[in-house]
Amino acid sequence: MATGESIPEDDGTGRGRSASGADDRVAAGAGGRLTASAADRVALAVAAVPRARFLPAELQELAEQDHPLPIGLGQTSSQPTTVRDMLTLLDVRAGHRVLDLGAGSGWTTALLARLAGPGGRVIGVERHAPLLGPAREALAEALADAGAGAGASGDAAHAEIRQARPGVLGMPEDGPYDRILVSAGADHLPSALTAQLADGGVMVIPVRERMLRVVRREEDLQVTRHGAYVFVPLVEDPSE
Repeated sequence: MATGESIPEDDGTGRGRSASGADDRVAAGAGGRLTASAADRVALAVAAVPRARFLPAELQELAEQDHPLPIGLGQTSSQPTTVRDMLTLLDVRAGHRVLDLGAGSGWTTALLARLAGPGGRVIGVERHAPLLGPAREALAEALADAGAGAGASGDAAHAEIRQARPGVLGMPEDGPYDRILVSAGADHLPSALTAQLADGGVMVIPVRERMLRVVRREEDLQVTRHGAYVFVPLVEDPSE
């Protein structure tokens, strides 16, 4: 399910920029302040979990290129810049419980496991059954490299990738979640996902080609916008 590419816009000088401005893409939203080290922690995770392992063998030599790459079934491994932007906005902390919706190749699930650390837990969800085997295999290798194995020791959280269930968006039975990452484009903010956020939890999701950072404060949702991105559509009923 995962795909993603940022959309540069001409600012009149001939140089591309984010639709909301470069600073807005990683700035703190009104609903929660990002730590100054969020981008640094994401950079360390990306360095520790190479993208190549999560790509088809014939495309692994292209892993360093900053654009989406196909992984089969019309799905892609997202542009690395987009992944870094989203993870920086998500601001995963050690010990967090995280939902990764649209796990695709498994790369974002592995990155989230690194960010959540040995006290955390990450549940990836993917609707395309043929992608599950390669994604799970690559994730297991990444966890083994981190010394985590199937448990929550070493440098990474316990992490797994499950197949989406018909009629269910996310994994509500394992919530609430401190963080939710959605790697598919919605046409509205899904209440089925905001309901799975813990109080103080953060969700990053593209809605109508705008990246939203959503923070739950009890029954209120605080939403900020962070740049323009293109993703495959979010399927709210995985049976479709």
